[in-house]
Amino acid sequence: MPRNDYVTCRSRLFRFIVLLERARFVILRLNINMDKSDLVQKAKLAEQAERYDDMAASMKAVTEGGGELSNEERNLLSVAYKNVVGARRSSWRVISSIEQKTEGNEKKQQMAREYREKIESELKDICKDVLKLLDDYLIPNASQPESKVFYLKMKGDYYRYLSEVASSSDKSDTVASSSNAYQVAFDISKTDMQPTHPIRLGLALNFSVFYYEIQNEPQKACGLAKTAFDEAIAELDTLNEDSYKDSTLIMQLLRDNLTLWTSETQGDEADAGEGEN
Repeated sequence: MPRNDYVTCRSRLFRFIVLLERARFVILRLNINMDKSDLVQKAKLAEQAERYDDMAASMKAVTEGGGELSNEERNLLSVAYKNVVGARRSSWRVISSIEQKTEGNEKKQQMAREYREKIESELKDICKDVLKLLDDYLIPNASQPESKVFYLKMKGDYYRYLSEVASSSDKSDTVASSSNAYQVAFDISKTDMQPTHPIRLGLALNFSVFYYEIQNEPQKACGLAKTAFDEAIAELDTLNEDSYKDSTLIMQLLRDNLTLWTSETQGDEADAGEGEN
């Protein structure tokens, strides 16, 4: 074969390989997008079926696919894990109460303690999963203040859940991590979000619950909740129709907690802070 023909063949082969690689890349991207769409659809089906563990698994896979989540995807992720961890928190409280009531009956108390520890282990694993997603994907990829506040609030929440069941040796670290995440989110929300924004209000609600339940600082809790409520009331006329329902619901929860916390007959402390977002 003449040298010129040989060079031409090599050149054409090289161009063909480049085109093939580009085509493969495009197909791969399409498959990723299709997979993401399928996972989101599976999450929606799981939510309707109230199978929140399945919903969380789907949204975890979506998150690990990389990129910034849409508002819909972000909310699906939040709802999934809120229900998954919420079931364990509720179970933990029930079994902890039973464990305390079985004092004097060693066998029953041991069974209750072992079951509580099993639930604790599940709860901790869930929280660590969420915190890893937040640190590795969600917070670094958040481009807007609203998203940053949303995810930092989540980080504060899940460290708070860990604080509820942490041993004395671990508690100080989880409490500090929760406080730091809430504070960073709070500072951003005051600068970049309206007082009536439901995410800012939800952050104030949960941060105040943290002060009341975890830090045992009722004055700070009441001060934060009252300020958030008063600032939102002052700008109630700026609420748009889309967020009106969410914002007013959270404002009602803030007011309910304030009433509970400032009441002389506030009752059992275990009932405090039920109004979370």
